[in-house]
Amino acid sequence: MSLILWIPLVGPLALAGLSLLPGTSALRRFVGVAASSAVLIAGLVLVSAVLNGAVPETGGGMLRADALSAYMISVVGAVGLIATWGGLSSAASSRTKVAASYEALIALFLAAMSLAVLADSIGLMWAAVEATTIATAFLVGHHRTGRSLEAAWKYVILGSVGVAIALLGIGFIYAASVGTDTPTLSWLLLSQSNLGLDPALITAGGALAVLGFATKAGLAPMHSWLPDAHSQAPAPVSGLMSGVLLSVALYAILRIQSITNLVIGPEFLRIMLSIGGLLSLLVAASLLIRQRDYKRMLAYSSIEHMGLMAIGVAIGPAALPSVLLYVLGHGLIKATLFVISGRILKVEGTPVIADVRALLVRRPGLAVPWLIAMAAIVGFPPFSIFFSEVGIIMAGWSVGLGGVIGAALVLLLVIFAAFTRLTVQMTLGPPAEGVGFTPDYSAHGPRLPIILALATTATVAFVAEPVGTLLLQATAVLGGSN
Repeated sequence: MSLILWIPLVGPLALAGLSLLPGTSALRRFVGVAASSAVLIAGLVLVSAVLNGAVPETGGGMLRADALSAYMISVVGAVGLIATWGGLSSAASSRTKVAASYEALIALFLAAMSLAVLADSIGLMWAAVEATTIATAFLVGHHRTGRSLEAAWKYVILGSVGVAIALLGIGFIYAASVGTDTPTLSWLLLSQSNLGLDPALITAGGALAVLGFATKAGLAPMHSWLPDAHSQAPAPVSGLMSGVLLSVALYAILRIQSITNLVIGPEFLRIMLSIGGLLSLLVAASLLIRQRDYKRMLAYSSIEHMGLMAIGVAIGPAALPSVLLYVLGHGLIKATLFVISGRILKVEGTPVIADVRALLVRRPGLAVPWLIAMAAIVGFPPFSIFFSEVGIIMAGWSVGLGGVIGAALVLLLVIFAAFTRLTVQMTLGPPAEGVGFTPDYSAHGPRLPIILALATTATVAFVAEPVGTLLLQATAVLGGSN
C-alpha cells in the first residue's frame, strides 16, 4: 500500500518529462488530464485504506496518508481533472511553441500540491508549497501579455513573501521542539500532547506560519495577488489555483492550528483567523458590487469563500467537517466556473461583463451550466456549499461566536446581491440588435466534466457513507487523534 503514496508524485513528474520529449505533440494536450487522473486514483485508493484503519507511509515516514491527507489528495485529483479535462479546448487554442512547457508545468503543479498534503514534515510541506509558486508563476504569465506578466511578477513577489514568513514560523516551531527529547518537524510527533513544546515559541511560530500560508490562501489583507493572477491565467490554471491551490494552503493552516491548539489553546488563532476571514468577506463584498470583469468576479468569489472557510477553521472541531466538505464543493464548482468563463471568453472575445449580454438566448449551451454553477457557488441547495455554509454558521453560534457569524451573514448577503446582479446582466434579457442566435455549441469543449462536477456537488452532501465517515475521521486527525 505504501507504493500508492508515490503515484501522485512520480506519475505527474513522469508525464511532465514525457510532454517535453519531441514527437509527442499529439498526446501532449492530455498530459494534465492523465496527471490529474493518476492523483485522483491514488487518492481514492488511499481513502479506501484509511477507512479500513490503515495509515500508509513510506520514505522513512516522510510521506504519510492519514484521513485528512487521503481526503485532500482526492480533492486535488478531482478538481484537477475537472479543470484540465474541461479546459482541453482552452489549452488546445493556445498551442504555441511553449505548449510543451505549459503541460509540463501543469503536471509539476499537481505533483507539488500532492507532496504538500502527503508530507509528514512541515519543512517538506513548505518546500512543496514553494514549488507550487514557481510552477504557477510561469502558468499565470503563459499568455505573455503585459498584464499577464505583471500579474505573474506580483504573484511571485507576494507569494514569496508569504512563504518566507511561513518559513520563519516553521523555524520557531522547530526551535520549540529542540528543548524536548525529540527535535522534529513531523506532524505526527508535534501533534502529541505530551511532547512539552515551548509555548512562547509555538505562539510566535504558529502566528507567523499561519500568516504566511494565509497569503497563499488568498486571505485579506494579503490577497492582492489573487484577482490579477486568477484573471490573467489560462482558464484551466485559474480553476486549479482557485480550486485547490488555495485549499492546500488552508490545509497547511489546519495542520499548524492542530499543533498550536495543543500547546496554547484555540483562542489565539481563533481571533487571528476570524479577523482574516471577516476582512476577506469585506474585501470581496466591496469589490464585487462594482465589478466589471467576470474572471475577476470569480477571483473575488474565491477570496469570499476562503474567508468563510477561515472562519470555520477559527470555530474549531464543530465546524471542521463542514469546512472540509466546503473545500471539495468550492473546488469543483470554481474549476467549473473558470472552465466555462474560458469558453465564454473564447466566443465573446471579451472579459468585460457589460459587453456580454443575453447569453441565455444567444448561447444557451454556455449560459445554462453557467447559471447552474453560479447558483451553486452562491449557496443554493442542494449543492454542497449550502450545507457547508449552514454547518459553519450553526457551529459558530454554538461556540459563542455570534458576533462574527452575524457580521459574516451581512457581508454574504451583499455578495449574494452583487453576484445575482452581475449574473443577470450577462445571461438574461434580449440580445442586442443584429446579434443572432447561435444554436451549435459542440465546439466549446467537453461537457461531461462539467456535468460530473455539478452532479457531484449536488449529491455529495447526502452521502453519509463513506463521505461523512471520512470527514469525521479527518476532523479527528486535526484534534490530535490518529
